[in-house]
Parts: sequence; structure tokens; C-alpha cells
Amino acid sequence: MDPLTIAMLAILAVLVFFMFRNTRKRKAEMEQLQTKMVPGVRVMTNFGLYGLLVSIDEVANTAELEIGAGTVVTVHRQTLAKVVDETTAEPGAPRSVEEAMAIADREQQERENAETTAAVEPEFGERLDEQNPTQKKSGE
Repeated sequence: MDPLTIAMLAILAVLVFFMFRNTRKRKAEMEQLQTKMVPGVRVMTNFGLYGLLVSIDEVANTAELEIGAGTVVTVHRQTLAKVVDETTAEPGAPRSVEEAMAIADREQQERENAETTAAVEPEFGERLDEQNPTQKKSGE
């Protein structure tokens, strides 16, 4: 056998190895996801619909989600993408519209405060008045 054939077979073996490894990993993740999918948890579907899992029908392969007060939709079970854990949300992210508005107001106040303090603080290389001796001059 020539070296090119051996190299091609080695590359093929590596590709097959990674293919089986990826399949095994994906299967383990799906099993873990299925153990988390119990009625009462908050889930997200593949198409971005969030809801509370009401029930799962193993025979019909469907799931019922409550997306609002009294609004229940039936989706295919395979569309359930993940369990939404409130603790895994990014820190500081708003959980409601009111909280988002409060954060926006606070950021606006911080910007306004930064603008007023920026007017007091000298630019780079600018000298200060002698009236405020606690601040150093830029030449010192």
C-alpha cells in the first residue's frame, strides 16, 4: 500500500470516530433533557415560545404548554428545546418590563451625572484652577 492510501484511510477512521463520539454526546444530552422535562417546569421551544409545561403525552408525542393565563397550546414534543432555569439567566438582565424601565432610568441618570462631572473634570493636559488644591495639575 502506498502512503497516500494509508493517509486517506487514517483520515476516514478519524472522521468516523468523531462522528460516533458526537452522536453519543448528543444522545446523552437528549436523555438529560428528557429527565428535566416534567410538568411544572418552564420551557422554551425551538421557535422561541416560552411556557409552563402542563403535560407530556408519550404516546401521541405531544406536549401542552401554558403560555398565558388560561392559554394552553399543544406542540410536538421534539420542539421542546430546553428547560429555562431562572438562575441561569445572565446577571443584571431584566425579568420584567417594569424592571427594564427602572434600569433604563437609572442608566440615564448615571449618564447625566457623568456629563455634569465631566464638565468639572479637566480634559487630558488641561490645567486646573488654583481654587481647588486637592486636584493635581496635569504638569506635576
